[in-house]
Amino acid sequence: MAVRHAQSWFRRFGLELTELAVYTRAQAQDPALAKLAADAGFCYIVGGDPGLVAKVLRESPVGDAIIAAWRHGAVLAGSSAGAMALCSETLVRQSFPGHTQRRALPGLGVVPDAAVLPHHDTFGEKWYPSARAALPDTVLIGIDERTCALWEAGTWRCLGAGGVTVYVPGTEAVRVETGPIEGIPPPATAG
Repeated sequence: MAVRHAQSWFRRFGLELTELAVYTRAQAQDPALAKLAADAGFCYIVGGDPGLVAKVLRESPVGDAIIAAWRHGAVLAGSSAGAMALCSETLVRQSFPGHTQRRALPGLGVVPDAAVLPHHDTFGEKWYPSARAALPDTVLIGIDERTCALWEAGTWRCLGAGGVTVYVPGTEAVRVETGPIEGIPPPATAG
């Protein structure tokens, strides 16, 4: 469903997305799928299970190809669990059935020393206390629904219907609803 939603959304902008069916570690090892990822001009990682997205792609030929394509000029984006996976850390449930208590697992590391609190305006803000406890020295990035933090020309910018809240350790949270965002580490453009 997430893929169909993304295809419908990006079709509005004249972009046709092709699903790269990578749902398991075995699929992430497939050289043919890695080649498709390497040749992409735009890679969009959809939402789902935040632990699974990062686990499947991290240190795999497909995940490495996606990051290499971005480092060579492709656009790289993610929503919800996809955005979470792009950071150095991704937040998963501490236990079941708990919905707000989070613990950290390694992400893909595109945005170093950071973790995303997705859907910040609806439920992600409730993750903050456990996320801060799990990651005391990490920048936490609360991104509202239908909103993005965009890296463009050496600056993070907030675009969309909501805002981005940046929690830098040792300082007060800062919310930006449009324009430049301070405090988010720059992407790791070298690998």
